[in-house]
Formats: sequence, C-alpha cells, structure tokens
Amino acid sequence: MTNEELSLKTKQSLASALKDAMGRKMLSKITVSELAAACNVNRKTFYYHFQDIYSLLKWMLEQESAEVKNTFGQIVSAEDALRFTMDYVGKNKHIINGILDSMGHEEIKQFFYNDLFSVIYKAIEHEEQKLGVTVEEQFKNFLAGFYTKSSADFLSDWAASQQTQDKEKMLQNFLSIFQVSIPAILKANDCQRLL
Repeated sequence: MTNEELSLKTKQSLASALKDAMGRKMLSKITVSELAAACNVNRKTFYYHFQDIYSLLKWMLEQESAEVKNTFGQIVSAEDALRFTMDYVGKNKHIINGILDSMGHEEIKQFFYNDLFSVIYKAIEHEEQKLGVTVEEQFKNFLAGFYTKSSADFLSDWAASQQTQDKEKMLQNFLSIFQVSIPAILKANDCQRLL
C-alpha cells in the first residue's frame, strides 16, 4: 500500500469514527483522543492529517459531497435530486445537527447549493430543449442559481427543524413551482430575445 493510500485510509477511518461519535453526542463534546482511540492510532497521527476536529468534519463533508455529486451525475430530474437530498438529510440527521452546532446554517445551505446547482441547471436545459427555445447561458446560470439558492434555503430550514414538515408535501411543493414556473420563464425569455 502506498503512503497516499495509507493516508486516505487513515482519514476515512477517522471520519467514520467522527460520524459514529456524532450519532451519540454533540460535536463540541467529541475529543481527538476519543477518535484516535477508536481508530487505534495516536493523537500525533490525527494531528498529522487534521488541524482539529472541525477540519476533519470539513474533510468528511467534502468527501460526502463528492459521493453525492457522483450520484447526482446519474440523476436527471430535479425531483430525483430533491428526493435524494431529503433522504440523505433524513439518514444523516446527526451529521446535519453537528454542522448546525459547529458551523451554522450557512454551511448547510452551501452544502446543499453545491450539490443541487448542476442538477437544476440540467433540468432547465432539458426543459429548454423540450420547449424548443433558446436561452442565453448567462440567464440559465442566473435561473439555476435562483432556484438552487431557494431550494438550499428551504432544505436547510427543513433540516434544522428536524424535518417536522412532511417530506412528500414539501417535495410536491418544490415540483409544482419548478414545473409551472420554469417553462413559463423560459418561454417568456425566448419571446423577449426574439423582439
């Protein structure tokens, strides 16, 4: 095993230990010693890879985000992307709560934004082709950003509220807005372009 592979394996092991610990207690109560012991490494090994627990959490989120993006590469509809995200939040409440406790609401919104933008952009392009209209790249980016930002904001509120609002109802609300407004906006934009 190369040094890079060994290093990655150690980081993954520490991330797994952090995830497990976050399922039992608040992030602020987790210690480096506890994580190192769970992975059968010493504190020095932990600090060789990470500055502190928050840098481990950030690395873990980046890894999770990369996995989510790989899944999103296979997802073609906004509905599938939103459903996947909401399922992820439901399965990883302890991680979401840890992010909220340590990094705040903005970090969660950014996490959702990064993962949703490309899927919503693809949904806009798909609708553009379906309608047979042409929309400038700048406007598609603006529109995808607008929908992604509002979706990320609602999803982060939903995550912070411990998902008290019914998931299916919220998903249907999103889809109603997307299905009605995106085609209307694209048609209106195409008409303005032709004038």
